[in-house]
Amino acid sequence: MAGRNQMNDNGIIYIASKGTPTKTPEPGMVRQVLAYNPHLMLVRHTFEKGWKGARHSHPHHQMVYVVRGHIRFQAQGKSWEMRAGDSLVVDGGIEHEASAVEPSEVLDVFTPYRQDYA
Repeated sequence: MAGRNQMNDNGIIYIASKGTPTKTPEPGMVRQVLAYNPHLMLVRHTFEKGWKGARHSHPHHQMVYVVRGHIRFQAQGKSWEMRAGDSLVVDGGIEHEASAVEPSEVLDVFTPYRQDYA
């Protein structure tokens, strides 16, 4: 995490969001990695209306919280219409996908942290 707008002081990691870079890993999605340590990672995703993520799985447990907008989350043959204030937890290893029904902002928490995002 060195070089990011951060402060690490006796087990406290502070990340200033205005100084944290964003990435566009695919069209329609912007990712901003916020605070993390080896055990936990907070990530902000924003999606344009119509964005559709690929079906995938990863070994990390994932918590999803919709800050604003409307997403469709699918896993295990089921679909959830998620709106601002809704949340869910996906265990590691479960295939899932999401799409943006309208412009949306989502906070994802992963445990352990995702080395591929760091």
